[in-house]
Amino acid sequence: MSKHTTRRNVLKGLALGGSAMITAPLVTSASAATNPEKKMLKGNVNHSVCRWTYSTYSVEDLCKHVKDIGFAAIDLVGPKDWPTLKQYGIFSSMCNGAEISINDGWNNKQFHPTLLKNYSDNIDLVSQAGYKNLICFSGARKGMDDETGLKNCAEGLKQIMAQAEKKGVIVQMELLNSKVNHKDYMCDRSAWGVELCKRIGSPNFKLLYDIYHMQIDEGDVIRTIRDNHQYFGHYHTGGVPGRNEIDDSQELYYPAIVKCIFDELKFTGYLAQEFIPAREDKIASLRQAIHICDV
Repeated sequence: MSKHTTRRNVLKGLALGGSAMITAPLVTSASAATNPEKKMLKGNVNHSVCRWTYSTYSVEDLCKHVKDIGFAAIDLVGPKDWPTLKQYGIFSSMCNGAEISINDGWNNKQFHPTLLKNYSDNIDLVSQAGYKNLICFSGARKGMDDETGLKNCAEGLKQIMAQAEKKGVIVQMELLNSKVNHKDYMCDRSAWGVELCKRIGSPNFKLLYDIYHMQIDEGDVIRTIRDNHQYFGHYHTGGVPGRNEIDDSQELYYPAIVKCIFDELKFTGYLAQEFIPAREDKIASLRQAIHICDV
């Protein structure tokens, strides 16, 4: 995949959305029974993969590959593709489609009317589909100070929390780095996101902790997760630097991170692979990443 490929560019070309089932079961490799050479998953981690990083495959083909590897969830798939996921028994572990863009988000009041309508509609869609998680973004600073951004985000998001709580949907704001990939993004530090969670004060608002992004902007990943795990509702991966495969070519040791999340902290949500495969055999890279994280 081109080094110029970015999440923002790919998302523009896809009709995305999706979410996790409220009580989605862990699965092991369905194909292992018929092909004993395939390594079965241990069943301790809820694995997923982000749709946009495998956009060269159709949704149907990606579903087939996911099932062949032995897990059952895809992140960032929209309502139009949910029927395909359901056909293959694949969960939509993080829904999107309500957001305007990464840069135009809840920190700017001018976008609140559109966002309130979008999220009200999509919370209902997510709930009706039997899913749980719906992504959102803070937006870019554009000269705005952090305190004003916190106030604006809290004011807007509080207006949809009653509906989210009633429908059993968790709205999750993603932490993104502002150093490399998303210059000027406001929710670029865990402390800022945690403060927003505290101000909103709802169990149905959490943070999507992207390990790749937070390694770039603040590091100290395991300590941060231990100290703030009650505010983190979902996790993404990616190799640092470069956002490619999460093997020993990069600086993070994912087995230790995943053990902290699922073994030590007893997390019951999803860990989604969001690296951009650099190798020719992209599915082999996905299979490798799943087994690296299958602690």
